[in-house]
Amino acid sequence: MDLGIQGKTALISGADSGIGWHTARLLLAEGATVVITDKDQQSLDTAASELNAPDGALHAFAADITDVASIAALHDKVTGAVGDIDILVQSAGITGAQGLFHEIDDKGWTSTIEVDLMGPVRLVSAFLPSLRKGGWGRLVFVASEDAVQPYDDELPYCAAKAGILALAKGLSRSYALEGLLVNCVSPAFIHTPMTDAMMEKRADQQGTDVDEAIESFLDEERPYMELKRRGEPEEVANVIAFLCSEAASFVNGSNYRVDSGSVATI
Repeated sequence: MDLGIQGKTALISGADSGIGWHTARLLLAEGATVVITDKDQQSLDTAASELNAPDGALHAFAADITDVASIAALHDKVTGAVGDIDILVQSAGITGAQGLFHEIDDKGWTSTIEVDLMGPVRLVSAFLPSLRKGGWGRLVFVASEDAVQPYDDELPYCAAKAGILALAKGLSRSYALEGLLVNCVSPAFIHTPMTDAMMEKRADQQGTDVDEAIESFLDEERPYMELKRRGEPEEVANVIAFLCSEAASFVNGSNYRVDSGSVATI
């Protein structure tokens, strides 16, 4: 499918694996120049080598989205390598502090919000001037089903992701007439390193293997996921790639749920 982004430049955070990595693969296939970023340069370099991109089409720069100085350095590297970007996909995030509300301390809340809400705020702040320059731009946030269907054992994550939906909606109202369209994608229980870790922990707690942990999690915690499996990261990346494209030229301020029906409301 021709997404109309050949020659565009994209920055993708959280791209050393999972949803971000698969999004990079799709955008590269569509002829975009792509910059991937994550915290660890070594894992980024491995991810970049696995993408097998043409010379000059892919760059990999490590950065910590919770650190303003690190983001500023990232901005300088990106600008030096590719100039202004046209597309920003904010995929970086963590599960954060877990437990019931009375079990989570102040540090648990602030550390989760620093990554999952303030990290995106800081990243967008740094690259918004670039996105506004060309008269055509796409900004896609990876949110979560938890933003609209919160779970009582991971409220910091839920609150941060709800904040992402509000942030995206507000931004979508500010810059659409300049050509910058802002949207969210909200996955549920995708096969990523983050959910691998969750299921390994669950298996240890239950004394089962990971497959049984996944099955019990779906039955007990995500009963509305009608396909009865974890989603694959490329299934989310397909929707992100669409929202990054010229095909999504009338989509703005939306939240696309890629969740197998997990959110119980319409």
